[in-house]
Amino acid sequence: MKEKILIIEDEPLIRNELKTLLQSNGYETAAPEDFSDVIDRIKAEQPHLILLDIKLPGESGFALCSKIRTFSELPIIFVTSCNTDMDELNSIMLGGDAFITKPYNTAILLAKIASLLKKAYPAQQREQIVYGDAVLHLESSSLDYHGQSVELTKNELKILYYLFKNGGKICSRADMIEYLWDNQLYVDDNALSVNINRIREKLSGIGLTDFIKTKHRQGYTI
Repeated sequence: MKEKILIIEDEPLIRNELKTLLQSNGYETAAPEDFSDVIDRIKAEQPHLILLDIKLPGESGFALCSKIRTFSELPIIFVTSCNTDMDELNSIMLGGDAFITKPYNTAILLAKIASLLKKAYPAQQREQIVYGDAVLHLESSSLDYHGQSVELTKNELKILYYLFKNGGKICSRADMIEYLWDNQLYVDDNALSVNINRIREKLSGIGLTDFIKTKHRQGYTI
């Protein structure tokens, strides 16, 4: 499965340069040219990593990063001509994972992307995990049950991976949040519940009902 990188850059020359660089190195890319609905585009594309400029039409990269961190922990690399210490500090405080200034060194940028993807997606390997009749495919981010399959988002895959690895045990909410989101500062406690509910709906759609059980005041189990 190719990792998808979303390029949020308003300068066409740099945007196309980044697309060419990433595609030639085996990545799938998406790069909006309209910046009026960036958040909706991110949710629709479900990228594995975002390259984000600071100076954009409409909302700044800082504002977008802050909004992204309300619903996702996917890696964000600021690639920008803004090169002051305050710019870099703001990028860190708002949840950015790396800060690279233009003109960027392509080797350094590619190395940083590879490092962050490896850290963020440790479960993306050529393997599958079986629990009962359910088969979780880590590479394709999907789950099979009795001949039917459902695709999973990155968070849904990580949640099910954690539950499968702890099959039969009660996984506390606190432990799951710590596993899923390293920096809890940007996580609403409701985020886990929302993800669990979405997984349950998807699994019910392929006939796998009551798979994830809630243990009152304890957590979840399968």
